Amino acid sequence: MLKQLTKKIFQIFLFIVLSQTTFSQSKIEHVILIGVDGLGAYAFKNTRVPNLRKLMSKGTWTMQARSVLPSSSAPNWASMVMGVGPELHGYTTWGSQKPDLPARVLDEYGMFPNVYSLLRKGKPSSEIGVIYEWDGIGFLFPKQAVDKDQNCDGDSATASAAVSYIKEKKPNFLFVHFNEVDHVGHSIGHNTPAYYQSVETIDTYLGTIIQSIKDAGIAEKTVIIFTADHGGINKNHGSISMQEMQIPWIIAGPGIKTNHEVTESVMTFDTAATIAKLFKLKQPQVWIGKPVVDAFK
Repeated sequence: MLKQLTKKIFQIFLFIVLSQTTFSQSKIEHVILIGVDGLGAYAFKNTRVPNLRKLMSKGTWTMQARSVLPSSSAPNWASMVMGVGPELHGYTTWGSQKPDLPARVLDEYGMFPNVYSLLRKGKPSSEIGVIYEWDGIGFLFPKQAVDKDQNCDGDSATASAAVSYIKEKKPNFLFVHFNEVDHVGHSIGHNTPAYYQSVETIDTYLGTIIQSIKDAGIAEKTVIIFTADHGGINKNHGSISMQEMQIPWIIAGPGIKTNHEVTESVMTFDTAATIAKLFKLKQPQVWIGKPVVDAFK
């Protein structure tokens, strides 16, 4: 009798735990991916970034995520949404506007499979947007698969456009790209007061985006991912050094662990796989990225 009662109690406990997990994940209807060009993880030690630190305390993070090689823009922005490295998606140089190597496979839009086309196919009614400062981003997603394609002049305009879009359309998936940190890194230098100031400015933009998510009434159903394509050293990047390769990776929202540091390996192409998991989409066989499962409750 006692054995049967113990078994019954365990079954009820297991049901409650699984129900709560399913409920948390089922609440996710929106994912906002925020990427900052040229933001090395090293910068967090020397900047006042209250919004980012609050996001970290409310979510899961690592300062040891790595970019792919080369540590430059197009290869890494492509990898972030395509779930693989340059060897498979084919974008190999800083400003690649098309694959320099033939993509291993092509989707229905004639591009390597990516989170945009995956979401459009899996959930056709989704509102999908890309708002970006660097025009090179425009070559790294299938324009036919998105509802919003806006190239802005400056990070301030980018933040304003993202805020307006979130409030008006409540996008299911939005990628926001900021570029000023990379510009300062090239013109003045990484690890300089001007560089750190540009990072702190980004923090204020993050604050306005987070507030817009609250104003839109979707905060309880939204996961935010904050990351970068690469860091830098002196006035350059693209080579091999930890200052160039290590990037921040932060995720927060329903179903995500709070105040938790990931100690396992995270690569930039794992971002795509994590987004696919959040939307319960089956990732393509060709993807090598893995969801950052340690971030999930």
